[in-house]
Amino acid sequence: MRDIIRDWYNRNFSDPQAVILALLLLVVFGLLWLLGDILAPVVIALVLSYLLEGVVSTMQRWGAPRTLSVTFVLLLFMTVMLVVLFGLLPVLSQQVTQIVKELPRMIATGQEQLLRLPELYPDVFTVDQINEMIGNVRAEAGSFGQNILSFSIARLGNIMVIMVYVVLVPFMVFFTLKDKDQLLSWAGKFVPHRSELSFQVWREVDQKIANYIRGKFVEICIVWVVTYIVFAVMGLNYSLLLSFLVGLSVIIPYVGAVAVTVPIALIAFFQWGFTAKFGYLLVVYQIVQVLDGNVLVPLLFSEVVNLHPLAIIVAVLFFGGLFGFWGIFFAIPLATLIQAVLNAWPKANRAKPGVPQLPAS
Repeated sequence: MRDIIRDWYNRNFSDPQAVILALLLLVVFGLLWLLGDILAPVVIALVLSYLLEGVVSTMQRWGAPRTLSVTFVLLLFMTVMLVVLFGLLPVLSQQVTQIVKELPRMIATGQEQLLRLPELYPDVFTVDQINEMIGNVRAEAGSFGQNILSFSIARLGNIMVIMVYVVLVPFMVFFTLKDKDQLLSWAGKFVPHRSELSFQVWREVDQKIANYIRGKFVEICIVWVVTYIVFAVMGLNYSLLLSFLVGLSVIIPYVGAVAVTVPIALIAFFQWGFTAKFGYLLVVYQIVQVLDGNVLVPLLFSEVVNLHPLAIIVAVLFFGGLFGFWGIFFAIPLATLIQAVLNAWPKANRAKPGVPQLPAS
């Protein structure tokens, strides 16, 4: 057993660069895990910096100074965010309030529809089963309303924290974009010499993270707008809120699309019952999901999401459990990082005689 462990260690950690890379990854992940809440504004600033860097670089290629480009792009982005904040958020909040108020009526409508099932399908449903189901739905609805209320009250205590974020994050984004080269040079001083492997992995992952963040922002906006148009044309209640949830659901691959289908189906059922329009809505919604997964995602992430679906789901569960929301958001880039590390990791005995080698993937 000792010889097996020694052989494995010699094959994977005989190169000093591999040891440096492993230590750097452990330090970074350890800091994020231990200080995740404290570093949240920094992470938000980095995400926004990656998002805006493409526009800043484009303006620089057109001949504009970097400081002027950063100032213009940041002001434009903040203006758009303020319009969204004061234009859309009140409407979204109003629709959430309406849903909570309409819950009793929705439950009554759903109860009427469910009580018809034993008459239509007596061999499948019984009256006792339906009554038990209705009781469970009422209990869950009451719990949902209480959770919404308690969530809102709990968030009132964090208003000062939010205000600090609103002030600090734009400043951090400005200086991160403006002094990008100086900051990277400063960070490089803490990396040991002869760390070519670490820089190789960083260059590959840095570009993929940038493409992923920009692509994800575009995907959210496109899915949100298209879904809103579909829901509004079909006359679905709370179209803006539900389409917003669909847009956010693309942050969580596969799982998000399934989860957000439930409230959409429930709202449509309470509004139309088991009618043809209910079926049409679900079909059109599934078409949007299929187009997103098979057309939009390959176009936006052809060079980023080169991962098996199972690897993506495992990454969402693992990194989401470690880092919460940001772990879910960065699950694909982090999985790509692991893939890049594994591909670049030096193997001391890669071609050792007598040792069977797996074919390259």
